[in-house]
Amino acid sequence: MQVQSPFRQHNSTPVSSFVLTAYFNLGSLRWLFFWALLLLYLLMIFSNVLLVCVIALNRSLHEPMYMFLCSLFINELYGSAALFPFLLVHILRDVHTVPAPLCFIQIYVMHGYGIIQLQTLAGMSYDRYVAICHPLHYRVRMSRNRTAALILFPWIYSMFSLGNTIGLSSSLELCGNDIDKVYCGNYPIVKLACYDTTILNIYGIVATFNAIVCPLIVIFYMYFRILKVCWRGERRTRQKAVNTCAPHLASVLNFSVAAVFEILQGRFDMSRVPKMLRIFLSLYFFLCQPLFNPLIYGLVLTNIRLICRGLLLRVFRRGKSDS
Repeated sequence: MQVQSPFRQHNSTPVSSFVLTAYFNLGSLRWLFFWALLLLYLLMIFSNVLLVCVIALNRSLHEPMYMFLCSLFINELYGSAALFPFLLVHILRDVHTVPAPLCFIQIYVMHGYGIIQLQTLAGMSYDRYVAICHPLHYRVRMSRNRTAALILFPWIYSMFSLGNTIGLSSSLELCGNDIDKVYCGNYPIVKLACYDTTILNIYGIVATFNAIVCPLIVIFYMYFRILKVCWRGERRTRQKAVNTCAPHLASVLNFSVAAVFEILQGRFDMSRVPKMLRIFLSLYFFLCQPLFNPLIYGLVLTNIRLICRGLLLRVFRRGKSDS
């Protein structure tokens, strides 16, 4: 029995590549966008690598909270590596086609970035809940094994969950190859299917619920418990809770807003929204955390701020003395 190609239309024409139709002619401005995007990407790499090195090389920061942060920063490097080199190449190109295998690899990495990010934030909320509500049992509840499990679970879950999703999407018979985005997306490919995809859409809704709604429920529940303890506690307890939870809450809100924008664009008709705004909102999902998290955690958390300042001063003085 002949096996049908996973990228085959009803007319037996293979879909070997996809066309990204959201790009438009920038003219002489393409180099301006190229250099601006390149600088942003280099800033992301520098800030996230710096904080990963600071946490990894300082034993005083080998605590659960900082280990979660290290996972966040590594994930931001992982997700941005699948998007920004790709964008930089396509900004300078006139033809915006992507080979089908590369497109699905990009979907796998970028969707994995979103799942890992939110589930890691959920693990961080549990860590803050234990630290504030059960400080005497913190070492027991946040043991090395439990911390490692909470950090590794999002990576393992995303690997298997997205493996199933990509397997289903890549087996569809497609009646077109145009994607109205500046990068590959899973749902736009599902919409190109030649037959009814209701079952696949239901699976996608369930997967989205597990990946986004469940972690948000955990986060809101943990902060509800934290607020109850803080409300009954002393002023010093409330101040400590604000200092430790504010960066995390800001990160959760920032990422949640970006995720809502991304879901709305994928599931609803956004043709009435100006094209430049649609492109910005879709990129914001991948810009917000890699730029925002190193800044907020590097400035607010005293231990990281002091170590980063000392490290940068030593590098600056060494460079000055060498010159």
